[in-house]
Amino acid sequence: MSASVQAEVVIVGAGFGGIAAAIELGQHGFRDVKLLEKAPQSGGTWFHNSYPGAACDVPSHLYSYSFATRRDWKRLCSPQSEILDYIHEVAREHGVDRQIVTDTTVTAVSWDDAARRWSVTTEDGPTYEASAVVIATGQLHQPAYPRIAGVETFAGHSFHSAGWDHDYDLRGKRIAVIGSGASAVQFVPEIAEVAGRLSVFQRSGNWFLPRRNRRYPKAVAAAIRYVPGLQAARRRYLYHYGEVLTLAIRHPKTWGRIGAARSAAFMRWQLRDPEVRRKAWPDYTFGCKRVLFSSKWLPALQRPNVELVTDRVTGLEPEGVRTDDGRLHEVDCVIYGTGFRTTDFMFPMRVTGVGGRDLATDWADGAHAHLGLSVPGYPSLFVMYGPNTNTSGGSIIVYLEAQARYIRQALEHVRHAGAQAIDVRPEVEAASDREVQARFAGTAWTACDSWYRTDDGRIVANWPGYMREYEERTRTLDASQFVLLRADGDEHVQAGATVGAGEPG
Repeated sequence: MSASVQAEVVIVGAGFGGIAAAIELGQHGFRDVKLLEKAPQSGGTWFHNSYPGAACDVPSHLYSYSFATRRDWKRLCSPQSEILDYIHEVAREHGVDRQIVTDTTVTAVSWDDAARRWSVTTEDGPTYEASAVVIATGQLHQPAYPRIAGVETFAGHSFHSAGWDHDYDLRGKRIAVIGSGASAVQFVPEIAEVAGRLSVFQRSGNWFLPRRNRRYPKAVAAAIRYVPGLQAARRRYLYHYGEVLTLAIRHPKTWGRIGAARSAAFMRWQLRDPEVRRKAWPDYTFGCKRVLFSSKWLPALQRPNVELVTDRVTGLEPEGVRTDDGRLHEVDCVIYGTGFRTTDFMFPMRVTGVGGRDLATDWADGAHAHLGLSVPGYPSLFVMYGPNTNTSGGSIIVYLEAQARYIRQALEHVRHAGAQAIDVRPEVEAASDREVQARFAGTAWTACDSWYRTDDGRIVANWPGYMREYEERTRTLDASQFVLLRADGDEHVQAGATVGAGEPG
């Protein structure tokens, strides 16, 4: 049996969230931090998703850390390789790269009631013992596969967009893409240019807004790089633009109609083929599902070698894809663009807390956590990009930075109080969850089924408000909402007053 490794804090996941937490903790005196990453390098979703056309649809001057802004992005929305390079550069600049342990899959995180510490079990390596654990695996790390009969009988090649097979030559092939979400919207226009025939199987259409992503002209790039304050002003503008999109989603009968009209005008302009327009048009309220940004998807659907199929897929057969109209679509390759298991969060990692309670059981009716971060009965365990912290109209990195600061405050409070751990009060978390769920009433998010919701309709992915609201609520730890666990007894001892965002407790 491998010897255990001692650490003050263990962070599971070395993507944007895990690295933000490690930097924040390191800047406030937490030196003994380990980041455990299952991949061979850091980067999270930007390492795993390397499909053709992979890029962020949030412009890079907002989809980047506020403390590590860049003025040398080559285009508005950076491609996967540039984002991955940026993550690596920031990790190196702050010394976090030396704290990352790669090729390490975490299988279990368990609280020891006697020692009042966490035990983090890895698949093939040592066990890590830590005072606190931050789970930063995010919402977009477990590929989702559709339940289709006969998948194992298909005689051709197949793979998921999150595990793109770059060794398979798509040129001239008959290709089926199952799914038409955010990933497919990026890679379909790329592979349509080389495919012999491309069949895109869609369950529902999407609302689109334009995204022209050409390289910056030299004059624009020079202005961004050398004009003082220009990039910061662009970042502020985009922040508020994202808040306006959230405004449209929160008020579908007023502001949402303006957003829908803007989207519809753009889509009608691009969809010149009336049959493709009929098939591609969304049948749900603007903003209920993720609004996508692309100026290439709709034109790609109208290429002569591309067919948009809206008949339901009933099964796979050796020769191809069968749909409910009885047609067999013969293909050489099936690509699953079906996204991720967004409501499962860190699972299948097993998490057990006080008294052996199981997080999967506690979340059986849908995940919930105070501010998306803390669950009662799991002391000094924090979830980044946790329940109800996804954004529909901004940058997730804004949320991740806010969470990193909040976690740091909580652990500083433990340290300065001479305690061993901090646990959110159950009544606080329950009230927080009720408030979050109540705020979805009347919004576009409730107007259809989406990956934001569980099978019974509970919205577990998205924050119901604005970025500025989440930043404000996490700016200062309210220590009265927590209890401290001490070494001198089994009783939880109530924590003190508020803890400032920039000062120890």
